[in-house]
Amino acid sequence: APSDATILLGAGRDEMTAEAFEGGPWTVKEGVMTVNGKGDVRTKEAFGDCQLHLEWRVPAQEEGQDLRGQARHNSGVFFFGRYEVQILDCFENQTYPDGMTASLYGQEPPMVNACRLAGEWQTYDIMFQAPRFDEEGALVSPAVVTVIHNGVTVQHAQKLLGATQHRKVADYSVSHGKKGQIKLQDHGNPVSFRNIWVRSLERAD
Repeated sequence: APSDATILLGAGRDEMTAEAFEGGPWTVKEGVMTVNGKGDVRTKEAFGDCQLHLEWRVPAQEEGQDLRGQARHNSGVFFFGRYEVQILDCFENQTYPDGMTASLYGQEPPMVNACRLAGEWQTYDIMFQAPRFDEEGALVSPAVVTVIHNGVTVQHAQKLLGATQHRKVADYSVSHGKKGQIKLQDHGNPVSFRNIWVRSLERAD
């Protein structure tokens, strides 16, 4: 991690822990945190404009399994607990476009499918610019997201329509402050994470 990063999960100065998160709790072993069906986890610290780096892995299908579409190991990264970048195994797996890996869920498909084979570690570098609201709660500027998946830019300065919705049009009906927690979703699938760090990209307003 860069020297100005906040390490959330990984090889820190002392040991590998998941003490930066609340909720769940998920299983943590040798620096790898895995969903275990006990609910979402969220960062204890709040973040605004930032770069988030994380590595994730979905298990390979076991003999006899035939998981398809959104059932192929689903999870997600939620900024402010409401703006989602989708995590899914889309290696030779078709699903609806705005639900693909690295989609801005329900809003914008990735420009390309950059997925690696299930069982391999994958990387996300996400640049997130938080939305801004005025004192009355009206939107001043929308959230903007860039996603680099396995070294490939798949979302570039994409404006979000609002908070993530399922089969509904997103909106900014609920205003919030400049910082919020980052959530990792428990969708009932054993997705694993490692090497998670965040850098502040705060800008002057």
